[in-house]
Amino acid sequence: MIKFGPSGNSQAFYDAGYKHSEQSAKFCKDLGLDCFEYSFGRGVSVSEGKAISIGDAFRENGVEISVHAPYFINFANPDDEMAQKSYNYVLDSARALKLMQGERVVFHPAAQGKDDRETAVKRTSERLKILRDYIYLNGYENLKFCPETMGKLAQIGTLEEVVAFCKIDNCFVPAIDFGHINAREQGSLKTVNDFKSRLEYMIAELGYERVKHFHVHFSKIMYGAKGEIKHLTFKDCEYGPEFEPLAIALKELKLEPYIVSESAGTQSDDAVAMKRIYKAVDI
Repeated sequence: MIKFGPSGNSQAFYDAGYKHSEQSAKFCKDLGLDCFEYSFGRGVSVSEGKAISIGDAFRENGVEISVHAPYFINFANPDDEMAQKSYNYVLDSARALKLMQGERVVFHPAAQGKDDRETAVKRTSERLKILRDYIYLNGYENLKFCPETMGKLAQIGTLEEVVAFCKIDNCFVPAIDFGHINAREQGSLKTVNDFKSRLEYMIAELGYERVKHFHVHFSKIMYGAKGEIKHLTFKDCEYGPEFEPLAIALKELKLEPYIVSESAGTQSDDAVAMKRIYKAVDI
């Protein structure tokens, strides 16, 4: 079943008097939301006890939790020592996720740096093969590791690159950030077919069963010549993308992803809006 939820705590969460991550579970449940993404963006610093407490709260409220690994990850870095840190960021995130009783680790694949694109992508791919080995060695193969499409031209993470990374092993599931795709492609996502063509490409390359419950990030994003500038809210009327065309495409293709709102401060409100739009779509 399709799921909707926020990335992190919105302003409405704090306005309601909540403070603690455990309270995010009831906050989401009361809004009729189904999932929540916990960010380790600045590092995996949660204690074992805290992770267990957070996981128990989400399980009790019937809200599924995922995590976003630290933003520092760069599997294209030529320095092997820095690459080892990237492996550890993903594995530490997975360790905390298991304590939280979740299933999905989202991570940014890489930045191009001073290398040409082909070299950076090839190095990223080779490093992800090593990450796969670490995943199996640590017993995390039942989790889903989700490389994300990225919004800046200098980042590794086009739709095609992410799909290729996911071909490495079944433990990798695509995290498609449609706001990022729209930003790096200068407003390419407007019609149902714009979304549908990307989804059909994924299905053709990875198979329907692997794509059916893929991971989605969605928000409107300001962009410039180099791609993503900043995340916006659903009130924005200039940059897009709009959610309804994606909702139609998902229903037409019978896909049921895990959809996370990354709006700037209104992520819980906009997750509710996406769920409402999706339910209203009649095909």
